[in-house]
Amino acid sequence: MRTYEVKVHPSASNLPRTQQLAWRIAQCAHDVEPLDADVVEMIACRIVDNASVALAAVNRAPVAAARAMALAHPRKAGATLYGLGAGTRVDAEWAAWANATAVRELDFHDTFLAADYAHPGDCISPLVAVAQQMKLDGAALARAIAVAYEVHVALVKAIPLHRYKKDHVAHLAPATSAGIGAMLKLPVETVYQAINQTVHLAFSTRQSRKGEISSWKAYVPGFSGKLAIEAVDRAMRGEASPSPIYEGEESVIAWMLGGPDSRYEVSLPEPGEAPRGIMETYTKAHSAEYQAQAVIDLAIDLSGQIGDLDAISEIVLETSHHTHNVIGTGANDPQKLDPDATRETLDHSIMYILAVALEDRRWHHVDSYTPERAHRPSTVRLWHTIRTVEEPSWTRRYLDPDPHKRAFGGKLIVTLKDGRVITGERAVADAHPNGSRPWTWPAYAEKFATLTHDVLGAAEREGFLARAKGFGSLPAGTLDALLPALPVGKVRPGEPTGEGIFDHGLE
Repeated sequence: MRTYEVKVHPSASNLPRTQQLAWRIAQCAHDVEPLDADVVEMIACRIVDNASVALAAVNRAPVAAARAMALAHPRKAGATLYGLGAGTRVDAEWAAWANATAVRELDFHDTFLAADYAHPGDCISPLVAVAQQMKLDGAALARAIAVAYEVHVALVKAIPLHRYKKDHVAHLAPATSAGIGAMLKLPVETVYQAINQTVHLAFSTRQSRKGEISSWKAYVPGFSGKLAIEAVDRAMRGEASPSPIYEGEESVIAWMLGGPDSRYEVSLPEPGEAPRGIMETYTKAHSAEYQAQAVIDLAIDLSGQIGDLDAISEIVLETSHHTHNVIGTGANDPQKLDPDATRETLDHSIMYILAVALEDRRWHHVDSYTPERAHRPSTVRLWHTIRTVEEPSWTRRYLDPDPHKRAFGGKLIVTLKDGRVITGERAVADAHPNGSRPWTWPAYAEKFATLTHDVLGAAEREGFLARAKGFGSLPAGTLDALLPALPVGKVRPGEPTGEGIFDHGLE
């Protein structure tokens, strides 16, 4: 890897393009070495992971609304939508919008945590959509996904967004543009211009994940993918974009991040070095914010030791700065303690998640979030005994540069009414690469079977898994196989989506 210092330069210095981060990312997308076998296998795992959670969410209201918007943009030779099959095709950017929303809705797919937060798998839907519309093969798609993950991981390691209350779409969008550039084998100059545009437009605030969290959280990856596709299309037509987008006097670093005196060090592969960033990422066994994964596993194990949960006086979770301030009581969000909160808010409340996991000794992507479940009196009582505190040692472990030492969990201290104290800690989720049951292909296949058993027959499930596992060898024009179709009638409108602008004028 080669590390580059990224800082603000005055306009008078006329920073050469070749020294700009956007150019170096574009170069990374251009010089792609043959992929390692384990990288290709992990990409297949994430394709399955995305399909699992997208099909499980296919009839939820936000997904239905996104799909309705996409269906208003038909394209005879476009891309397909989860659940609808090859007979229904839409413009690639709208397929990215709808499919990425379906993947993100349940907060149930892959993650990467470092200086910032990320769901790198959010790049897959737009990349598949472009590959379908351009009639590319599995090898091109593999190259695209590997590069997008590489760039996304590099940015998340180096440039914190949450510190400045910016949403993590600001790293996802340029990574997706880089992936599209790699897939299409575009010139460095073209990818550079597309990255400039996506970074320029992708910055938004963290309010999307604060207080009462709305369904926009699910739409963010679709917005990012749509933006990336449109930016690449524009750049392919020879149009330029604002630059230097990272280093300029009035750039994102100067005014949206650390300011003109800040410095960031971004590490990208050297020429001849294959992208392996995906191997540092990990998925979720539970449908909740990633920093809750280890705590759910711990709570399920610890519940049996506690016994009578009514005997609990207080629960304290000692954890990292990030967990305490994003999903814990350090966020100072009263909505995180409210039984009437949205599902999106509850899956970002470690207090709620802990209470339900202790009571139910399991986690379920639907049952754990129903209004009836959130209003259960015993749950509310237990929920309100829980608080989080930042423990510096957990923050250090969270940010450890060695991926084998990073920890995203915490220590639970349960005080009973009779004065007894029960404790336990979990550094990483069981499914994490460093966990007790790290996920490989069989676990992803089982997740797909579990989440789709009521909508797909065994033969259809096995057929999809076989195609996904060998996706890298799929010939050009056959990538429809990566978006499973459900039987007629299984994809329903969900809650009424209302009537929007796009519903008018269709023939």
